[in-house]
Amino acid sequence: MVIFPGPVANPATEQGFARPVRVTGPEGPWEQVRDAVREYGSVVVHAQLDDWLPADLDAPELRPLLGRDYARFSAMTHYQIRSRFVASRLLLKHVACAIIEASPQSVELAYKPGGRPYLRGLDQIDISLSHTDTLLLVGLTRKGRIGVDAELRDRPMLGLGTENQVCTPHERKALAQIADERRNGALVRLWTLKEAYSKAIGQGMRFRFTEFGFGPQERRVQVLRPDGSRGTGDEWTFHTCLVDRRYTVSVALFDAGFGDTSDTAASTMLDAGLMEALANTGQDEAPA
Repeated sequence: MVIFPGPVANPATEQGFARPVRVTGPEGPWEQVRDAVREYGSVVVHAQLDDWLPADLDAPELRPLLGRDYARFSAMTHYQIRSRFVASRLLLKHVACAIIEASPQSVELAYKPGGRPYLRGLDQIDISLSHTDTLLLVGLTRKGRIGVDAELRDRPMLGLGTENQVCTPHERKALAQIADERRNGALVRLWTLKEAYSKAIGQGMRFRFTEFGFGPQERRVQVLRPDGSRGTGDEWTFHTCLVDRRYTVSVALFDAGFGDTSDTAASTMLDAGLMEALANTGQDEAPA
């Protein structure tokens, strides 16, 4: 299985996708993130949990940063769950705000049925979140829909019944033709592609993975029906790469066909009344 080491071109649209950007904290590098969005319309950002984990999980400044998520965060009791929740939300908000040129306190995260996050009042931008082990992953696009997923590249999947639970008959036949030493990695890739696509369409695990599949990576990646026939058109593109030499990362992108805009400043993208309401909410929720 070939894991693309850099930007991957879609033969149909001749559009590339930027290499994921490592962000080590609130200081960035945000210009690399903005450059990727300016050039490709989308970006994937990755970080390590410790880079975004506050020294004090009970620090009062977290309340305005998390906004409405603070109540959910406060109700959590398990340290690891609290840590991953706060670090991932801080990363996601900083990524979004680097693009729209706003402060993290001014943007509110909300959740659709099934838990898919979105930016309240910013319909022009779509976001996706994933995490595994110590990796945090955020995808952002201004062109339609995006889904991202990551797994440890050597996560054991073969021999555990995974193939029957997540693969179509066409995929199982293709996997059987792959050399033994590469088969587990190929299955990890399929898993991340399916997760990314499910997140992009807002279905999560509600869409059975045996109902859709993907072909060999040597070909143009596209969604396939269980029998191997084509399931989606050129509006979908898929990318897989290796991050930190440890994680298989996949991205699903849907181009809604609405065109692109280089103006992503909050002053033009976010409704002024909503901005004021969010600002007031942050002030109301902040401790005295």
